[in-house]
Amino acid sequence: MENSSARIKETGRRVIQIEIEAITGLLSKIDENFAQAIELILQIRGRVIVTGMGKSGAIGKKIASTLASTGTTSYFLHPAEGIHGDLGMVHKDDIVIAISKSGETAELNEILPALHRLGVPIIALTGSAQSTLGRYAQVILDISVPEEACPHNLAPTSSSTATLVMGDALAIALLEMRGFSAQDFALLHPGGSLGRRLLMRVSDIMESGDKIAVCRPGDTMHKAVLEMAHKRGICSVTEEDNRLSGVITTGDLNRLLEKAVQFRDIPVEEVMNRNPKIIQDSELAVIAFQEMQQHRIVAMPVIDPDNKLVGVIHLHDLMQKGISG
Repeated sequence: MENSSARIKETGRRVIQIEIEAITGLLSKIDENFAQAIELILQIRGRVIVTGMGKSGAIGKKIASTLASTGTTSYFLHPAEGIHGDLGMVHKDDIVIAISKSGETAELNEILPALHRLGVPIIALTGSAQSTLGRYAQVILDISVPEEACPHNLAPTSSSTATLVMGDALAIALLEMRGFSAQDFALLHPGGSLGRRLLMRVSDIMESGDKIAVCRPGDTMHKAVLEMAHKRGICSVTEEDNRLSGVITTGDLNRLLEKAVQFRDIPVEEVMNRNPKIIQDSELAVIAFQEMQQHRIVAMPVIDPDNKLVGVIHLHDLMQKGISG
């Protein structure tokens, strides 16, 4: 049993290592062809149609889904359905991403002449530039791998992984070139925890009004401590017009205690942090979470566009709402 366990673990590690090498090999293939593919897709007025059979089809569906969710209108076309009428969904303003490791997939190659007659550009994801698919393509992205993780070098494994990663590279490059923002992403993902993370604003979660600790720069630390004792987290320091001047944190109090000074009558303005981390009420809640994680803080003042205090956002509340970075 011990030998069997060791063999199982070794197989798992070998598969992962082979696939890591397949992905690493893609780095040199992000070349002018890749840039040309992105430029072609950005120029079209229609949609990106992804097509492939078998395992390539399964990967193609994921690529189409990723493109659609990141701002590039796309759908998956099954080649076998294509030759039985679904090619009617393809418009001359579209572009096709065709996937085939060998470039000789029968069902896929049957639709290539029709796509050619329509004048639809074809981007080929293939391991064989000299194949039928390669000859029909305007751009070829090389997804060849040294070997499959399958011990017989037959089952699509590392080649499928390489294809998937190349598809992700296309999607994210397009996302960046289009300037597709987190807000845009949120509009396409309104449901579930992902939608919650992306749609909720700081103003939806922050505490405000009498729930937050507030004092003036000329108030004493005694008042600030009382405010913090009866309310959560930081004490925001504001001017008469409610503009934020600074904050008092528990860390500030701890440092005063370590100095063993009588701080009850010390003015708040002598202790407060005048450059605290702040966030606007209109910002995405997930951005607030990321900021607090990065700076290792548990609360931030929330301001409006005029730098006036409108609330305080707490890390714990973000986590309770399912917001995470």
